[in-house]
Amino acid sequence: MRISFTIPGPPQGKARPRVVRIKSGDSVSYNPDKTVAYEELVRLRFHEAAKKAGLEKPCEVPVCMAIVALFPIPKSTSKKRTAAMKRCEILPTKKPDWDNIGKIICDALNGLAYKDDAQVVAASIRKQYTDGAGEVIVSINEI
Repeated sequence: MRISFTIPGPPQGKARPRVVRIKSGDSVSYNPDKTVAYEELVRLRFHEAAKKAGLEKPCEVPVCMAIVALFPIPKSTSKKRTAAMKRCEILPTKKPDWDNIGKIICDALNGLAYKDDAQVVAASIRKQYTDGAGEVIVSINEI
């Protein structure tokens, strides 16, 4: 398997599960709506790319994943800083953290791209700025 796809919009990270107590005194955990919606978008974009590539079932061998998270340049940034951001001289050191970006994508692809995200044995995640509205580019390759 060799597949690449793009997730439109600013990169998002996996949010921590929320825990609430119910009347019986037990606690229930759930994922925030924003995380659930982003994971669904990741699945949709992967499904579209897999259909074009003719992939019908999850991979069963180890895979390598490369993720490039492109953050929009803030509108208030000076022209000098904007130019430096475009040249990758200034990189985003803001949230979401690189590991949370990888986690939300890997978790969303469980059962679709691979049987389990434990099959991801190598990964690279890069954060940088872009002119546009932001996006995340994901590439998955069998090893």
